Amino acid sequence: MQKKLIQVPKDFMIGAAVSAWQTEGWSGKKDSQDSYLDVWYKNNHNVWHDGYGPAVATDFRNRYKEDIGYMKEIGLTHFRTSINWSRFLVDYETAVVDEDYAAYIDDMINELIANGIEPMICLEHYEVPAVLFENYGGWGSKHVVELFVKYAEKVFERYGDKVRNWFTFNEPVVVQTRVYLDAIRYPFEQNTKKWMQWNYNKALATAKVVSLFRKMGLSQSAKIGVILNPEVTYARSSAPHDQEAARIYDLFFNRVFLDPSIKGEYPQELFDLMEKHDITFEHTKEELGIINRNKVDYVGLNLYFPHRVQARTSAWNERIPFHPAYYYEKFDLPGKKMNPYRGWEIYPQIMYDMALRMKEEYGNIEWFIAENGMGVEKEQRFKNEDGMIEDDYRIEFISDHLKWLLKAVEEGVNCRGYMLWAFSDNVSPMNAFKNRYGLVEINLEDNRNRRLKKSAYWYQRLISERQFETNMEEYK
Repeated sequence: MQKKLIQVPKDFMIGAAVSAWQTEGWSGKKDSQDSYLDVWYKNNHNVWHDGYGPAVATDFRNRYKEDIGYMKEIGLTHFRTSINWSRFLVDYETAVVDEDYAAYIDDMINELIANGIEPMICLEHYEVPAVLFENYGGWGSKHVVELFVKYAEKVFERYGDKVRNWFTFNEPVVVQTRVYLDAIRYPFEQNTKKWMQWNYNKALATAKVVSLFRKMGLSQSAKIGVILNPEVTYARSSAPHDQEAARIYDLFFNRVFLDPSIKGEYPQELFDLMEKHDITFEHTKEELGIINRNKVDYVGLNLYFPHRVQARTSAWNERIPFHPAYYYEKFDLPGKKMNPYRGWEIYPQIMYDMALRMKEEYGNIEWFIAENGMGVEKEQRFKNEDGMIEDDYRIEFISDHLKWLLKAVEEGVNCRGYMLWAFSDNVSPMNAFKNRYGLVEINLEDNRNRRLKKSAYWYQRLISERQFETNMEEYK
């Protein structure tokens, strides 16, 4: 098979990501500091694969120096993680800081900087404190929005002079979609209006934190954004009914965050549909003004797979609450390339198509790939005689997606980098350690000891040489 050499721009960021709850473990956590995810794990322990969850995770809290050593060996220029809101405070109403946890974050950030790795910090990666979920309904509450701003202020005061890349949320649409729209996660309530309120309140929280960030003067040396997970949406056909299905899916799941974050406003069509189906979020003109005046500096986009839809082929059941699927159903593309372990289609062109959209529809705002990666089950099958996992499938996945991304960069798209999910294997909701994403293996059978996979050495060369080979298409 013919190979093509792809050049990586000199200033193009190449890094990797994980989150706090997926890696840190509960070491040092007080009983009152459960997050929503901790409570879900405790209440539905049996649905997490093989019982693994956030209790130990990768034990990053105790082994961060070891892991940062691996980051340096690989050559990562940037590392993204989160601060666990539920752990950072001991009193969420008055924002009293847990000095033990805050000191750990201090040390972790200092260690990254000392090793030449730029820290990128997210304020919330599904880590809403459980007590706020139980007492106020989590992100359904405007009071929780204000408490988040108080928390952000404490974080900025503590680390604002060290960290130059900040984000309010990672994938802000996900938790409420699983809980209130699809009712497949604890506490399993189907309530579309609550879903929309969570969506809105998180967008409002982002705007308020952006405002705080600028009032504190941090924007002089740092940037603040949000990390979104738009599902690049393709219609089954060019027919108007299929095109409408894709447009409405995009409206409810992508533009619901892209537009307020970047444009500072919501699409009128979204308001029209919310009113039609009685799911309009509670809002005020003043709040919409806050969103309009406090757009993000840049965005991270998590892209893994395409989403394909078609117009509905069956009648909607009017006895169930409204769901955006009223307007669409999933389309299963015949012959698609699949990651059979995760059940996701592999279609690297999503990078290029989303990149052009950012240029043409969103003012060519600065952005980067905040997550992209491939989860594979039972990777120990691929260990060689020396015990190293030979994950050639991951190398192929990264190079195929990077090829399309850099094609867009050549065409003037303002994409500044690529962050792999993930630096190391880590816990995922329900799937736990079932699907492995890391450059670094976490060996559960050997005290969670670490080892670089083949992809880590490939990534190391990519970073140092600023080029990589990719396969050219062959026609037979």
